[in-house]
Amino acid sequence: MSERAERLREARVKAGYRFASDAANALGIVASTYRAHENGQNEFELSEAEVYGRKFNVDPLWLLTGTDRRIPIGSALGSTMTEIDVPNARIGAKVIGQGEKIPVFGQAVGGVDGEFIMNGNVLYEVMAPPILSDISGAYAVSVSGDSMYPRYEDGEVCFVDPSRRVRKGDYVIAQIRLEEGGALLAYVKKFVRHNSSELVLEQFNPHKELRFEANTVHSVHYIALAGNA
Repeated sequence: MSERAERLREARVKAGYRFASDAANALGIVASTYRAHENGQNEFELSEAEVYGRKFNVDPLWLLTGTDRRIPIGSALGSTMTEIDVPNARIGAKVIGQGEKIPVFGQAVGGVDGEFIMNGNVLYEVMAPPILSDISGAYAVSVSGDSMYPRYEDGEVCFVDPSRRVRKGDYVIAQIRLEEGGALLAYVKKFVRHNSSELVLEQFNPHKELRFEANTVHSVHYIALAGNA
């Protein structure tokens, strides 16, 4: 791991974000993009350092070079600030959110390809993120295993928008019924294509394509975002 990546990780932890995915969600960026910067896989530049610096309350130059341009309190310049005005804000009543809750489906241990039985059993409920709060039928799934690592980690929650059209390259949850009258199996994968003949999904670990006959496909829904809920 590079020193730049180490500083980014240190800033994230000190800012109170326990997991990289939590920070990515707060920043509004794809979790895999942030992880690549923090683990040193990809270098980040000044524009990205400025975004991280604002969120983590650190100097962007320090993230890039290890040099902090900020003047510490008590220095020669800082000591000229002899008086601080008394805050004039008043604390009012606590604001209580009225968000919608959505169900989280899944199971503790998935199959060979991370699939799990989609039998309607709800693990727990979570608050819907803002982008899904008005979507009818929105739900979430808990990832089982590491078949989609590093995009999704074991136990991470994927929030699903069933109303959005799926396109090539999107990440989806596909519900498949392999046998007539059998249980629905849910797969969190990358969408390749879906036509009258077959559904093709991509898996990362181990890397391979999963193919399902079209008549076995129950639904393919778009994953809007993911993180630790």
